[in-house]
Amino acid sequence: MFGGMLALMALRVPIAAAMFIPGALGYWGMTSEPALLNHLKGSAVARLTVYDLSVIPLFLLMGQFATQGGLSRALFAAAAALVGHVRGGLAMASILSAGAFGAVCGSSVATSATITQVAYPEMRRHGYGGRLSTSALAAGGTLGILIPPSVPLVVYAILTEQNIAKLFAAAMVPGLLAMAGYLGVVALVCRRRPDLAPALAPLAWGARLRALAGIWPIVAIFVVVFGGIYGGLFSPTEGAAVGAVATFVAGVARRELPFDALKRSFLGTAETSAMVFMIFLGADMMNASLALTGMPAALADAVGHLDVPPLAIVAAVLAFYVLLGCVMDELSMLLLTIPVVFPTLMGLDLWGLGAQDKAIWFGVLVLTTVGIGLIAPPVGLNVYVVNNLARDVPMAETYRGVFAFLAWDAARVVLLLFFPAISLGLVAWLY
Repeated sequence: MFGGMLALMALRVPIAAAMFIPGALGYWGMTSEPALLNHLKGSAVARLTVYDLSVIPLFLLMGQFATQGGLSRALFAAAAALVGHVRGGLAMASILSAGAFGAVCGSSVATSATITQVAYPEMRRHGYGGRLSTSALAAGGTLGILIPPSVPLVVYAILTEQNIAKLFAAAMVPGLLAMAGYLGVVALVCRRRPDLAPALAPLAWGARLRALAGIWPIVAIFVVVFGGIYGGLFSPTEGAAVGAVATFVAGVARRELPFDALKRSFLGTAETSAMVFMIFLGADMMNASLALTGMPAALADAVGHLDVPPLAIVAAVLAFYVLLGCVMDELSMLLLTIPVVFPTLMGLDLWGLGAQDKAIWFGVLVLTTVGIGLIAPPVGLNVYVVNNLARDVPMAETYRGVFAFLAWDAARVVLLLFFPAISLGLVAWLY
C-alpha cells in the first residue's frame, strides 16, 4: 500500500487520491467487496460530521478576510517602520509580519504567499539581494504552522484527542523562539554580507506611530480571540467564529473588502476546506487498511522492546518526518502517520511526563520538524511558493539562503527535545 501510494504521488496524482486508492484496494484485498462498501458508506459521514472540524474552515475564512482586507500590508508597514533602518531590517520586518499574519491566518503556505506579495517588491526596490529576500520570506512563512491558530495544530489535536487550547498555548513560546532565531539569522547574515541589505534612513517617530496605529485591529482581534479562549468565554471553535467575524468587520472598516474580495474570500475558504477534508478521507481509508494489517500495534510492540533509549526513538521519528517532508505536505503527513506513530510514542517513558503532557510536547516537536520540510531541499513547498512570486531569483539562490535558517531550525528541535518545559511551561501556568 505504501509503495502504491508513493508511485501514485510520483505520477502527480492528488495526495488525497494517492492515499485513498491503495487504502481501498488493500481493504478490499484483506476483506471483501461488501465489507469495503459497508465501510465507505459510513466513513465519510463519520469523519465530516465531527463538530471539532468546523474550526478549520472558520480559521481559514479568518485568514482569507485578513488577506483580502489588506491587513498583511498594514503589518509589514508597521514592522518596517520599527526595524527597517537596521541593516537587514526589511527582511526582519518580513519575518515579523509573517509571524503576526500567521497568528491570524493559520496557514504557512498562505502566509508565505501573502507576505511575499507585500514585502518582496519593497526589499528589491531598496536594493536587497534576492537570496536574502526570498529565503527570509520562505522561512518566515513557516511560523504559521506553530503560532496559533495553526490548522495543522488543530488537525493534530483532533487526531490525538487533545485539547486544542492547550496545544495552542504549548506552541506559543516555541513559535516566538523560532521568530527570534530567524531575526538573529538575518542579523548574522547581514553582518557577514552587508552588500545583501543596504542600510536605510530611519523614519521619523510620527511616521512610525502612524504605521503602528494601522495594526490595532489585528492586535484587538488576537486579544479578543485568544483572551476569550483562555478566559473560558468560548471554545476554540467559537473563538474561530468570533475571529472570522471580527476580521471581516476590520476589512470592511478599512474599506478593503468589496464584493469581489468577499467572494474571493469565501471561494478560497471553500477550495482549501475541500482539499483538507478530501485529504482526511484519503488518510482515513489508508489508516483503516493499515489497522486491518495489525501493523500499528505490531510497530508499537516492536519499538517497546527495542534496547535503545526512548529519546533515540523520538529522534528517529523526527528524522523520518524531515525525509517525508520531501514528498508530502504537512497535513498529509500528519493524517497518514499520527495514527501509526502516536500510540508508539505514548508507550515510551519520556522525561517522566504524563500522558497529556507527553502528547502535547510531542505535537509541538512534530510540527516544528514538519516546518523544516516546508523549506528544506529538494522540495520545500514554501520555497516554491515564494519563487513562483519572485521569478527574478533562481531557486538555487533561495535554497542557498535557506540553509542558514535550517541551521537554527535544527538547533531549535534539539532544544525542544531536551527541554520539554519550553513547550509545557505556558500550559502549566495557564492550566
